Amino acid sequence: MILGICGSPRQKTTEYILKEALSLLEKAGFKTEFFTVRGKDVKFCNHCDYCIKNYECIIKDDIQVLYPLLREANGIIMATPVYNGGVTAQLKAVMDRSRALAASNPEVFKYKIGMAIAVGGDRIGGQELAIQQITTFYILNGMIPVSGGPFGANLGATFWSKDTLEDAMRDKEGFRNLRKTLKRFSEFLKKAEAYNLNGKQ
Repeated sequence: MILGICGSPRQKTTEYILKEALSLLEKAGFKTEFFTVRGKDVKFCNHCDYCIKNYECIIKDDIQVLYPLLREANGIIMATPVYNGGVTAQLKAVMDRSRALAASNPEVFKYKIGMAIAVGGDRIGGQELAIQQITTFYILNGMIPVSGGPFGANLGATFWSKDTLEDAMRDKEGFRNLRKTLKRFSEFLKKAEAYNLNGKQ
């Protein structure tokens, strides 16, 4: 299963692009799940270490719904609009609160395949920095981050929205590097399945 996590608190551009990505993956034969922080109760990590001692998060909010999806996913796509040159606070909270899963099983994310999508209102608005934040989360947790490769998708899928959904939909280069990234993402997922890296076959 591929889990798409939308880090936007608004129902707009980032959610549309992520759903398009998941639709393309479904057409390729993958099962997908969608989770959005929009309208959810997502509290920040207090680093209280309760999860280290008790193997669960002390905060009982909507992140609890996300935990089983993260556990079961073979691939994860995190998508975010760019806020002040990085990911949204809500997506950062998702990353931080994932510590509880790792506390209960240090290898819970190991060998999962990860990709990132970042949407900026400006052409150079922090998309690559946001993707690097997501990629850092993947690396720290033993995941395998993938990009679309050179010539247009070096770190992942980036979009220039000009702050409107309509302009994002017209971003041909953005959709080109999204397709490139999805292609490699799919290839890595199939390799992971063939080698039984996630131990689910």
